[in-house]
Amino acid sequence: MSDGPQRLQPDVLKATVPDVRVFAMLLRSVSFSNRALMRINGGGLQINVEESPGRTLLASVYIDRDIFDGYHYAPEDPPEEDQDGVVSTDLEIPLNILIQCLNIFGSAVGSASTNFSSRRKPWKRQGEDSDSDGQGQNYGRGRMNGQDTNGRLDDYFSADRRKGTSMRMSYAGKGEPLTLFLAEDDSGPTTTCKIATFDGEPPLERPFDDEAMVLKCILKSSWFRDALSEVDPSCEKLTFIGNPIAEKSTGGRSKLQPPLRILADGTHGSSEMDFPSDKAVLETFECVEPVSFSYRFSHISPMLRALQGSSKTSLRIDDEGLLCLQFLTESQSPRSGIRRTVSSIVDFKCPALDEDV
Repeated sequence: MSDGPQRLQPDVLKATVPDVRVFAMLLRSVSFSNRALMRINGGGLQINVEESPGRTLLASVYIDRDIFDGYHYAPEDPPEEDQDGVVSTDLEIPLNILIQCLNIFGSAVGSASTNFSSRRKPWKRQGEDSDSDGQGQNYGRGRMNGQDTNGRLDDYFSADRRKGTSMRMSYAGKGEPLTLFLAEDDSGPTTTCKIATFDGEPPLERPFDDEAMVLKCILKSSWFRDALSEVDPSCEKLTFIGNPIAEKSTGGRSKLQPPLRILADGTHGSSEMDFPSDKAVLETFECVEPVSFSYRFSHISPMLRALQGSSKTSLRIDDEGLLCLQFLTESQSPRSGIRRTVSSIVDFKCPALDEDV
C-alpha cells in the first residue's frame, strides 16, 4: 500500500448523450466490418473501417463532439500526434458489439435501413395498458407511420416516437475497456457494458488527389437513393459514366448524352439511370471529358446504409478510377444553449475494376 495519496489519471474520454439514436445510426453506416479503429481527439470521434481481406473498401465516419451533450478528451501522457499534428488516441473496438450494446433496450433503432431483428417495445411505461410490440407502427424500409420518409432524420426521430436511450461513455486509457452506462429513462432500468479494446493498427491511407479528379458532382441524396433502389439485387457491376455538359445549339437543343449516367449490369440484364443537367438534380457538376469507371456492386452496397440517412451526396472519381463517395448527415445538437445543426460526414473509398484502369 502506498504511503501517500496516488495521483489518478483522468479518463481519456468522457461523453454523454440523452438519445443514442443518431450516434448509433452513424456507427451503423460503416458497420460492414466488425473490426474498427476509433480515433479520439478534441474535436470528436473518427471511426475507420476496412474490408478484410483485401482492404479494397475503406470507410470513415466523422462524429463531431457537438453530437454529444457532454464531451471531454484528456490524452494520455505522453500525448500522441497524427501526421497533421493533431493530438489523438487510437484504439481498436468490435464495432458490432458496440452497436448491440447501444440497442440493448431496443430503442437505438433510428433508421429504416437497420437490420436488427428485435423490434419489441422494450419496457411498459406508466399509463400504458399493454406490452404491445408496436404492430401499429410501420418500420419498413423508408417508411414510418405510413408515410414515405426519404431518409430524413427528422422523420425517423420525430417527437411522437418513444424516448430514446441515454448514454454515458468513458475510456480510461490503454488496455482499459470502453465503458457504456445506459438508461432508458429516470424510472426505467439501467445497465453497464464494458467492451474490450485493443491496440489499433494505423488505418490504410488512400488520399484523394483533387488535382487528378476527372468527375465531381454533388446531388441530393434522395435522387441518388432513388436511382440505386432500382438496381436489381443480382447486379454485379455498377458503372459511373460522366460527360461534359453540352452547350445548347442555336436550335435550343442540347446533345443527348446526360452529364451523369449509372449503368447496372447483372445476371438478369442491365439498367441505366440518367441524371439531367439541372441544378435541382445536380447541384454541382464538373467533368472535362467523357469518363467511365466500373465498380463491384458488392463494394457499393455497404454504402447504402449511410446513403439512407444522408441529405447530400458527393461523388468524386480521379484519373485512376478511385471512387470517393461522401454522405452528409445533419442532426440537431443536444447541447443545452446550442441551437444549431451538426454535420457528420461518412466517407467511402474503393478502386475501380482493373478492366477500366
